[in-house]
Amino acid sequence: MASKLVQLQSKAAQASQFVAKHGGAYYRQLLEQNKQYIQEPPTVEKCNLLSKQLFYTRLASTPGRQEAFRKELDYVKHLWKNRQELKVEDAGIAALFGIECFAWFCAGEIIGRGFTFTGYYV
Repeated sequence: MASKLVQLQSKAAQASQFVAKHGGAYYRQLLEQNKQYIQEPPTVEKCNLLSKQLFYTRLASTPGRQEAFRKELDYVKHLWKNRQELKVEDAGIAALFGIECFAWFCAGEIIGRGFTFTGYYV
């Protein structure tokens, strides 16, 4: 156990030295590559303004998203009414989609439990 700690400390020291040596250059390069996204002047007030703009822009897009959701819901209702005309291929795709959603739910649960299959640590 002590040897692992020494290894970890040496790796951390190496990483720290690397960041100290190359971190500033990486930071400058990153800012240069993305300068079109930087707002001038970079102040707290400008950040507050941008956060308000983002919030109200998303709020303004709500009716469009609701309309798209209604169209999708109407399409599903139409499919349900005419389910006798539904092809086996479409039903199979829907079943695979449902299985995938369930699998992602299970993966999230396992991750949320700290990567255990049996339950939560108590």
